[in-house]
Amino acid sequence: MSFTEVDYHWFQMINELGHTLAVLNPIMRLFASYAEYVFYVGVVIYWFTRHEVKRRMVGESIVAACLALLSSGIIGHFFYRDRPFVTHTVLQLIAHPANASFPSDHAIGAFVIATSIWIYRKKDGWLWLILAGCIAFSRVWTGVHYPSDVLGGAFIGVVAAAAVHLVFKHSSVAEKGLKQLIDMYTRVEAKIWPSHEDRSHIIRK
Repeated sequence: MSFTEVDYHWFQMINELGHTLAVLNPIMRLFASYAEYVFYVGVVIYWFTRHEVKRRMVGESIVAACLALLSSGIIGHFFYRDRPFVTHTVLQLIAHPANASFPSDHAIGAFVIATSIWIYRKKDGWLWLILAGCIAFSRVWTGVHYPSDVLGGAFIGVVAAAAVHLVFKHSSVAEKGLKQLIDMYTRVEAKIWPSHEDRSHIIRK
């Protein structure tokens, strides 16, 4: 079988689970449509812990996500692929526009953030990677992506996060730039919304 045939075969096997294990469909809809917001909330929470290392982690994840999603747009433009529900009769469990299928932006976004967290916080990172995997799998289950779409998206997300981390780790210019941005924000934040430590420091002065 060709790659396309193998990809479609695996798509059918996973998508068919929506019939054989229909009791799980609400969970898969939840993962496919809303679980990505958990990543956004997680990034915000990590940022507002006011820990410098966590803020570096968030900064890297945002840069990596922007680069990864930009590459996704370019790939989708030059290597356009229809969604499964456009070409085949599928069990489509969520509404979705008939735009480019490859690569999966949901998989990219989930894996780029999960990998950025894993690089800094292994224990937390494994949980985020599992959630990212659930999102990717659910996008096939619900009929809006082929397996290769989400695998490609996962690959792009992981590579982007790792590459950006290496750039910031080995480039003094990039590292200094990120630190300056974080320090600038931190100074403004301390004036608008001082932490307990900031208040204590002001009182001692």
